[in-house]
Amino acid sequence: MDEIELSSPDPSWPRRYEEEHARLRDLLPSVLVIGLEHIGSTAVPDLPAKPVIDIMGVVTDLAIARERLVGPLEAAGYAFWADNPATDRLFFVKGLPPSAPRRTHHLHLMEDGPASRRHLAFRDYLRTHPDEARHYAALKAQLAERFRTDREAYTQAKAAYIDGVIAKAEG
Repeated sequence: MDEIELSSPDPSWPRRYEEEHARLRDLLPSVLVIGLEHIGSTAVPDLPAKPVIDIMGVVTDLAIARERLVGPLEAAGYAFWADNPATDRLFFVKGLPPSAPRRTHHLHLMEDGPASRRHLAFRDYLRTHPDEARHYAALKAQLAERFRTDREAYTQAKAAYIDGVIAKAEG
């Protein structure tokens, strides 16, 4: 079972992102991966989060990324979710049992486009609007309690709120 567990903001999250960013930058060809971004709640100061560092890698071509990057990323400790229903990305998880006690990183490989830009718009809006970040923190706490053992339902329950914040960011 993969329980939803929110942690208090951790000042080590940006450093942990930078360390993994350096590993990935050395592993992934820059001709294919044109950018790496810290996304998700651990990328927003003072926001409680599942203690998993989310990284978005912007790729030039998703099909080529699937052909060339799955093997090297798996060798580096990332498990590839081949059956991910989100077809706009390749999704990898680092730190899955039994090889590790818990998830440590998520890597989302996506082409530059509306979906990848939405992640950045949401992150940047919360970074610059602390009241909105506090509201999101309260919502996450309620949903984590309600959907403690259902990661998918937890994520889906946040969708309308996230869409609203993105509309504000883009408006």
